[in-house]
Amino acid sequence: MNVKNRGVSLITFSLFLLLSSIFPHHFSAANKNNSIPPTSIHSLISSLVYTIKGNVYPDGIYTVSINIGNPPNPYELDIDTGSDLTWVQCDGPDAPCKGCTLPKDKLYKPNGNQLVKCSDPICAAVQPPFSTFGQKCAKPIPPCVYKVEYADNAESTGALARDYMHIGSPSGSNVPLVVFGCGYEQKFSGPTPPPSTPGVLGLGNGKISILSQLHSMGFIHNVLGHCLSAEGGGYLFLGDKFIPSSGIFWTPIIQSSLEKHYSTGPVDLFFNGKPTPAKGLQIIFDSGSSYTYFSPRVYTIVANMVNNDLKGKPLRRETKDPSLPICWKGVKPFKSLNEVNNYFKPLTLSFTKSKNLQFQLPPVAYLIITKFGNVCLGILNGNEAGLGNRNVVGDISLQDKVVVYDNEKQQIGWASANCKQIPH
Repeated sequence: MNVKNRGVSLITFSLFLLLSSIFPHHFSAANKNNSIPPTSIHSLISSLVYTIKGNVYPDGIYTVSINIGNPPNPYELDIDTGSDLTWVQCDGPDAPCKGCTLPKDKLYKPNGNQLVKCSDPICAAVQPPFSTFGQKCAKPIPPCVYKVEYADNAESTGALARDYMHIGSPSGSNVPLVVFGCGYEQKFSGPTPPPSTPGVLGLGNGKISILSQLHSMGFIHNVLGHCLSAEGGGYLFLGDKFIPSSGIFWTPIIQSSLEKHYSTGPVDLFFNGKPTPAKGLQIIFDSGSSYTYFSPRVYTIVANMVNNDLKGKPLRRETKDPSLPICWKGVKPFKSLNEVNNYFKPLTLSFTKSKNLQFQLPPVAYLIITKFGNVCLGILNGNEAGLGNRNVVGDISLQDKVVVYDNEKQQIGWASANCKQIPH
């Protein structure tokens, strides 16, 4: 899931992957316990670390540079734990790129042999039997075509390709073949320009995600983590080496046959340490969402509580700031969140099945200061973003924490961290 706000309108790049991602292992023998295949233990790399660029505001996106091809070319991809398929804008041999944001000479260009055939077992990941975009294999066998549709009606259409992914550095010796989308047609909606990134790095827990593919080939354990700095930047790691040795809180991932997301819960919402009517919520941890999104009912509860608590304080509603739906202005423009921190109360997500387990949302984890000097609520109505009743914890609330997605132990963990200090 990838819901972005680039500081101009409510949604400029909303993504929600609608396609299933279930298919048998393609690169290695079947693995019933989802553990590293015994025959490939010798090739195991403990962790891969990538430097993150970007911020919540004003960019509304966090990216890493991935080197693909031979010779390798860098692609700055949006890191998204809410979707599985990695794709890059592509200039195919028979399909010139439509709706692409990159210059033609920067687009990925596969040759015919790199395109995955529709008879390949991996094609089932993007063309499940119930997909309306399914295709029948004919002779000559055509490429495996995919179409991903997102919550704001944005789309990426293309064909699966298989090419080298250079792990760690362009000159690294580990260059596994991975499958990703060669997107030759992109569609974006909304009043603002489409994002400048050439694609998405899908880090969900489906079998076609880059994480799952590297795990299946025995390169890493099926674990990833990210640390997003409130000052911008941070780091992403694949594998289990950089999990904090102490101070981390864990909660189980909820399995669902309908959706493949990093879901947890149930949680009760507290405001300033006091219970609210929002109880028993299931939440999704999603690095692809710039902001935090609640279902309409929960969003209304939060917005009303925050607004009511500001009565008598030197803030008043500002309706002319287009950055986010709810903003306030002070006597003079604000320069940092430190100036307004004392005006707002903390929110807490309390996990009801885990004693004393809480995910804290201090004011800095749900507010931004805009270029106009106003303070805005970074918690949005998920229904208006095409997310329906889902509750999504996005980048604004994940900042200055190392967040770990452990698919082997089926748990998500978090701990306070200095995200500017990249591990080695």
